[in-house]
Amino acid sequence: MWYVYILECGEGSLYAGITNNLKRRFEEHQSGKGGKFTHAFKVNELLYSEQYSTKQDALKREAQIKGWARKKKLALIKGDKFLLKKL
Repeated sequence: MWYVYILECGEGSLYAGITNNLKRRFEEHQSGKGGKFTHAFKVNELLYSEQYSTKQDALKREAQIKGWARKKKLALIKGDKFLLKKL
């Protein structure tokens, strides 16, 4: 199982990524070992995640989300399907 996730970082920025172990990856990000961005901007919390059966599908979804504006990512996190379609 693969997960696409969105984290909130210390200064309020959003970080999207994928993993096959959500708990481990979140702990890595929190400890500063998850990547350059989350090392520089400490992670506050996991805001959102989706499950995918293949890594390829997860990578496609991650790329899609990373291409979105902040407002659209927040609509996804809130589950606002109307606003998500509008943006």
